[in-house]
Amino acid sequence: MMQCIAAGHQIVALANLRPAENQVNSDELDSYMYQTVGHHAIDLYAEAMALPLYRRTIRGMSLDTGREYTECEGDEVEDLYELLKLVKPTLTTTEKLSPLVQQTRRNNSANSPEKEEVEGISVGAILSDYQRVRVENVCKRLNLQPLAYLWQRNQENLLREMISSNIQAVIIKVAALGLDPDKHLGKTLDQMEPYLLELSKKYGVHVCGEGGEYETFTLDCPLFKKKIIVDSSEVVTHSADAFAPVAYLRFLELHLEDKVSPGPDNYRTSNYIHNS
Repeated sequence: MMQCIAAGHQIVALANLRPAENQVNSDELDSYMYQTVGHHAIDLYAEAMALPLYRRTIRGMSLDTGREYTECEGDEVEDLYELLKLVKPTLTTTEKLSPLVQQTRRNNSANSPEKEEVEGISVGAILSDYQRVRVENVCKRLNLQPLAYLWQRNQENLLREMISSNIQAVIIKVAALGLDPDKHLGKTLDQMEPYLLELSKKYGVHVCGEGGEYETFTLDCPLFKKKIIVDSSEVVTHSADAFAPVAYLRFLELHLEDKVSPGPDNYRTSNYIHNS
C-alpha cells in the first residue's frame, strides 16, 4: 500500500476474503491463495486507515492448481473474482468507498467525483507465480490493472526496507524448521530480522516468508491514522510436527489507539485496493 502511495495512486478501499464464521477451526484454511490467520482483526485495518472494507466468505478450494488458470467453478480464485466484482460497480457509482486487496480509481473530472472509477488492484506478492497468475486472471476478466510493486524484489533488501519504513508487523504464524511457536509468535520483524537472516543461510528460509515459513499482521504503519494494540491472544497449534510445528496466534482482544502524529491523508495521492 505504501508503494502505491509513493507511485501516485490513491487507496480508496480495502477488500478481504475470510473463512466462514460457522466453520470449525477456521482460522487457518491452508489456502493456496489467501492468508486467513488473523482474519478476526481485519476490520481494524479499515478503521485505522479510515477506509471502507468489503469482505466475502471463502467458499471454494484449490481445484485448478496448474501453471495457468482458467475459470473454474468451485475454485477459491472465483471467490476473489466475486469479491472484486462486488466492489467495482459499487465504487464506480457512489462516494461511499470501502487487506486484503486494495483498489484504485481515477478522477475523470475534478468537479465530478461521482465519475471516479476503480482502476486496479494492488497485491503484495513477492515470489509466487501461482498467486500472480490467478490475480492477473481475475483482473483481466474485470478489466482492472494488477499492481505488484514488491514483485521479484530482493527479500533481504525488502525486509530491511519495511523495517526502516516504520512498519510494525508481528509474526502470527510459524511453519518452518527453526521457527518456534513459543519463542517467535508475537515478535516484530525488527526483532526477528537477524534470526531470519541466519535461518536463510542455514536452511534456505525465505526471509520475507515467501515459502510459507511465516505470516504477519501489521499493527502500525505510516498509512495508519490509528495503531492496533493487542490486549490478549493465545497460541493455537495447527500441526504438532516435531521439526517444523505449525502454530498461530489467535487474537482475543484488541483495540485502536490514537497516534501522536497521525499518518498522511492518502486519499489525495492515488487510485487503488490491497490483497493481503
